[in-house]
Amino acid sequence: MTLRVKYTACAVALSLALLSGGAAAWEKDKTYNLTILHTNDHHGHFWRNDYGEYGLAAQKTLVDDIRREVAAQGGSVLLLSGGDINTGVPESDLQDAEPDFRGMNLVGYDAMAIGNHEFDNPLSVLRQQEKWATFPLLSANIYQQGTQQRLFKPYAMFDRQGVRIAVIGLTTDDTAKIGNPEYLNGIEFRNPAAEAKTLVEQLRKDEKPDVIIAATHMGHYENGDHGSNAPGDVEMARSLPAGYLDMIVGGHSQNPVCMAAENKRQQNYVPGTPCAPDRQNGTWIVQAHEWGKYVGRADFTFRNGELTLRHYQLIPVNLKKKVTKEDGTSERVNYTREIAEDPAMLKLLTPFENQGKARLDVKIGSVDARLEGDRNKVRFGQTNLARMILTAQMERTKADFAVMSGGGVRDSIEPGDISYKDVLKVQPFGNIVVYADMRGEQVADYLRVVANKKTDSGAYAQFANVSLTADGNGVSDIRIKGEPLRKDKMYRMATLSFNASGGDDYPVITGLPGYVNTGFIDAEVLKQFIETHSPVKAADYAPQGEIVYR
Repeated sequence: MTLRVKYTACAVALSLALLSGGAAAWEKDKTYNLTILHTNDHHGHFWRNDYGEYGLAAQKTLVDDIRREVAAQGGSVLLLSGGDINTGVPESDLQDAEPDFRGMNLVGYDAMAIGNHEFDNPLSVLRQQEKWATFPLLSANIYQQGTQQRLFKPYAMFDRQGVRIAVIGLTTDDTAKIGNPEYLNGIEFRNPAAEAKTLVEQLRKDEKPDVIIAATHMGHYENGDHGSNAPGDVEMARSLPAGYLDMIVGGHSQNPVCMAAENKRQQNYVPGTPCAPDRQNGTWIVQAHEWGKYVGRADFTFRNGELTLRHYQLIPVNLKKKVTKEDGTSERVNYTREIAEDPAMLKLLTPFENQGKARLDVKIGSVDARLEGDRNKVRFGQTNLARMILTAQMERTKADFAVMSGGGVRDSIEPGDISYKDVLKVQPFGNIVVYADMRGEQVADYLRVVANKKTDSGAYAQFANVSLTADGNGVSDIRIKGEPLRKDKMYRMATLSFNASGGDDYPVITGLPGYVNTGFIDAEVLKQFIETHSPVKAADYAPQGEIVYR
């Protein structure tokens, strides 16, 4: 697939170069080849999965091959990340993502956007990660609250054969809502688009870049329809003056941005097939799904101040498909060529992997069928895994009912043996189980808010021991433990510290007289529940249509 769409800021870039009195090191009428590589939403996947897919060792081999290819053609490479290095794989989580940052150093990342999950730990952990990284962690819109002091480096400048490239970092302002409130005290997330406009104008004046790229963690929402999420890359590109950004390397929504038509994203993208990036108001927008499943590759030419995209692709990193053989058995085969793992990377990461496995690969129980926790399920409807998690919390707190946001369920559990690692994949955030005693009228007010959180967002609510009908604004027919809600009765609700503190914009309940922080970590509560009730019967937690939406 070849894309030949010219960037229209030639006159602006060229005039800036001339006005700078020779500051431009690129030569007139010479064509420069520039390749932008990108990943996003790594979420702790420094090691290959059980099927041999992705992982930084194979990623390094792929990136090294591309670097050699581009260099042989006289070109240059820039490697960027759209953020969210933290949270998702227990071996990484328990080691504060040290293997991931050290592995990214070896791959040769040039810069990354700071994602919302970089705040799943205290700020001190993020500062340590900045020290581990040999590349800058960027965000222009995160400030010390009440000041004009940015907390992180807003941009980085790169010179590729005389072509000056500015990379600015931007973080979704939803972080204030979806991040752990305990770790966000004194931190302000300002509007990314407004910060981008101001910063680009400053860069044009002070740095005079030839190319401006935004590494963002804001999300790609088809045609700008962001629902209850904060505006993302599409909305920002449309809101800025045309030509302010050449390219947005994105993350957060965790989808492959491959367009089927204008403002319509391709559904069910097949690895290895052509991928057309989005184009909004003169800005290319790319995103490479998640977990290092792909390395995105954008090949540009730069000539006389004009940037032209020649080719774009998403390169699968050992992704496999399940195929059924003639004898009825199945096997997994690569979509594209097998990528060997880099020996130096394996040497670096193997001790981290072994240390993690020794602590995690211990059987704690078993289940007879799949417990559903996939992102495209827990953000759209009630699931058995969310119900089991909430049941565990009710059992620990002796609560009447339980609520949590669906975004807190991060993976499924397959039939068979369950390890602690499986549990930590499901609940990687280390939230604390809490409860609150509330009158029935308070319960009704609470449910009115959370039951009407929109689908396709992490805020979508999962329930246990609750039945109700929600209409987008209010709720009716509320029952707790099968009995009609009584406004004068006291009820105990279990939830997570994240939601209790206002995470996902849930009502804050920490100030209620009947609020109790149990001190129990959510994954540990689920682990002990599985140990106690094993073998687990998935059907015992199957939703029965208790939550109705109209």
